Amino acid sequence: MPVINEVRRHVEAWRQLPVDQCGVTPVTSHLLRHWREHEFVGRRPFFCQIEAVETAIWLTEVAGCISGRGPAAYKGIREHLRGANRRANPDLLRIALKLATGAGKTTVMAMLIAWQTLNAVRQAASPRFTRGFLIVTPGITIRDRLRVLQPNDPDSYYRKHELVPYGMLPDLERARIVITNYHAFLRRERTRLLRGNRALLQGHGPSISTVETEGQMLRRVCRRLVGIKNVLVLNDEAHHCYRERPGNSEEGTRTGDEREEAKKNAEAARQWISGIETLQRVVGVRSVFDLSATPFFLNGSGYREGTLFPWTMSDFSLLDAIECGIVKLPRVPVADNVPSDDVPRYRELWRHIGSSMPKKRSPKAALKNPLNLPTDLKGAMQALYGHYAATFNAWRNAEIEVPPVFIVVCSNMVASELVYKYIAGFEGTGENGNGLAEHLGFPLFSNYDETGIRLERPRTLLINSEQLESGDALDKNFRKAHKAEIERFRREVVERTRDTSAGENLTDADLLREVMNTVGRSERLGASIRCVVSVAMLSEGWDANTVTHVLGVRAFGTQLLCEQVVGRALRRQSYELNKEGLFDVEYADVLGIPFDFAAEPIVVAPPKPNRTVHVHAVRPDRDKCAIEFPRVEGYAYELPEDRLTAKFNSDHRLTLTPEKVGPTRTHNEGILGEGVILTPNVLSAVRPATIAFHLAKWLMEKYFLGADGVPKLHLMGDLLRIAREWLDGGYLVCKGGTTPEQLLYTVLADDACSLIHAAIAESVGEGRIRAVLDPYNPRGSTAEVDFRTSRQTRWPTNAALCHVNWAVCDSEWERVRIPPKVAGQSGTMLPPIPAQSCHP
Repeated sequence: MPVINEVRRHVEAWRQLPVDQCGVTPVTSHLLRHWREHEFVGRRPFFCQIEAVETAIWLTEVAGCISGRGPAAYKGIREHLRGANRRANPDLLRIALKLATGAGKTTVMAMLIAWQTLNAVRQAASPRFTRGFLIVTPGITIRDRLRVLQPNDPDSYYRKHELVPYGMLPDLERARIVITNYHAFLRRERTRLLRGNRALLQGHGPSISTVETEGQMLRRVCRRLVGIKNVLVLNDEAHHCYRERPGNSEEGTRTGDEREEAKKNAEAARQWISGIETLQRVVGVRSVFDLSATPFFLNGSGYREGTLFPWTMSDFSLLDAIECGIVKLPRVPVADNVPSDDVPRYRELWRHIGSSMPKKRSPKAALKNPLNLPTDLKGAMQALYGHYAATFNAWRNAEIEVPPVFIVVCSNMVASELVYKYIAGFEGTGENGNGLAEHLGFPLFSNYDETGIRLERPRTLLINSEQLESGDALDKNFRKAHKAEIERFRREVVERTRDTSAGENLTDADLLREVMNTVGRSERLGASIRCVVSVAMLSEGWDANTVTHVLGVRAFGTQLLCEQVVGRALRRQSYELNKEGLFDVEYADVLGIPFDFAAEPIVVAPPKPNRTVHVHAVRPDRDKCAIEFPRVEGYAYELPEDRLTAKFNSDHRLTLTPEKVGPTRTHNEGILGEGVILTPNVLSAVRPATIAFHLAKWLMEKYFLGADGVPKLHLMGDLLRIAREWLDGGYLVCKGGTTPEQLLYTVLADDACSLIHAAIAESVGEGRIRAVLDPYNPRGSTAEVDFRTSRQTRWPTNAALCHVNWAVCDSEWERVRIPPKVAGQSGTMLPPIPAQSCHP
């Protein structure tokens, strides 16, 4: 925005003025000199951090944006800021500071708190300063991490990073700081009453309210701030906090997933901003400083998605951070050896695997075999893991105490469980459920040793927001294996809270949050974690600096989401200067995330409005009309013979190419620095005998089952012999860098086994045909119908006979083929049809 560049020009000119002419308080002058000139023992504040704080200082003390009175030369900036807030945040004055992920927003918050507190102590009557602060975060994980902003915390940033001159530290103790997550603003029930008891107490009088009042909620959340006027609010990850656009929405029509996401965004934003507005009414809020790498309106705000907050006054973009070298350099796919794709396949991975991944509501029975994941997803995991293994060895040779971290962001919990099991290994069920791993996963990520026994210290963690609250993801032996680290954490809790009983009753949720907050820190709970599989939880607020590889296994509709997820890998592992006085380049390799380095904030043009209808199952009113149906993936012959032979010919040849198996060479590059070639070379150690055994096992489990569903184990010898004949006979052709080892991918093994089974069938004659169901979604139902459409070939259905409210045709041909027993109405869309029945 033009106003940002105007403010930057004013701040740059102001920065050059002598101290006695810069128009700020003596305390502020002292702090500015300290941040600019002090000889820091450790890392000095980055220029972007100082610039953000300077912008806040200039707007407050020089331009008069808080008081509303200041020099005439800055009147336009004051009017812009107040006008932007008047339209979007009535009764609040918000100022957004945009800092790229990894640029150090926590340090900026500490500097803002120090500037305000030290001035307030010396100028208690000044309305420009305060010593009361409310810091609001989007979750518990970030809330716990920001405890370093408390002056008495053992890891306090003010002492650790020398952000305050030593002589001023005692005054900083007078700050009152409350750190909370926005969920705390939800007004809770004071008394739980059963329905009958509530009616009895109410009688014929007015309804009884058992919900907290605004004052009671604030006393619970902000008890330390009660009595302080003009509180300063700091919003971390502030793009979650806004008031929905008044009037008509600028957003277009959304799909089912987009509607759900928009609803969640709107509810969270409403709750967050309402809490701050309540604080303003009851206590008083002087101003609000928003800190975010992406201060854009989200889907569901009513604004065009990606619109920059108009009260943004400072901007340090991710591209700036990369060029300055203060974050890792992300490398994304720029080319591969699949000539038919217009975009590198692993750059937009979800486009190729999304339809094959399990849906959010898939039945739990479908989770039994993680080996059925799509080939392209397995190829991406193998390629990225191969490069991770090389990075792991390089770190170990360099004697770095902690391992690099590989993170996977999935679309839903069902998909994340499958990916987690494929990566970390899993135990068998039924007769194989003997406590030993059926699949060991990737060697460096496996939670099992080579014999299949579960490790005491897990290497891979499965996490989502629910588990973060409940601690379900912790292994039962976790406390025992981490006794020393837990005892250290308990001592820290006691030291931080000054309460000897605080460390006695640590819950698993406390420990899990501590694991996540200490990934990449030696001798702490998270030190052993090498891989984290999550459900979007890692999109923000998780700042491990040892992340080197990121895999996206979900849809990425906006660059905002891409930047948030990639940002989890951008915090530098080392800030030591080289001989030239610069940072050495560090890389983060990314697959599955279509990240654009130079992307502008996304603005979605409003589409031409069309009348749409919501097509859905009418529940529960029409549930008696529900229809269930199997999802058939294919068909197989059940052969009658107990002795098997095969006759192979050219029809049974399988050709592997990059188009079929996924890229075998993916070139990752950033906007500068070196590139890297990713290949699935981790499979190269697999022996031919292992491949043949895998094919024979798959043949038996898919095609040779008894009436009770138990595999016919006596055929395993014949199947193994036939699989070896097929492999050794040249019926597998590998082109474009593909290898026989890729037959370990279930989808490719299925193709090979189909050809081998056809050769067996030709040898012994055809048997009974059996349907093969979709392993992830074996059963469908009309209850799952839920979408919006603008198609005009539609008509209402008979409420007594059809589970779905509308019948929709995709083409005129389909409409003509509709049988006469379909409900309809005369009028605008179709000729009248007898309203008798409907076939969804």
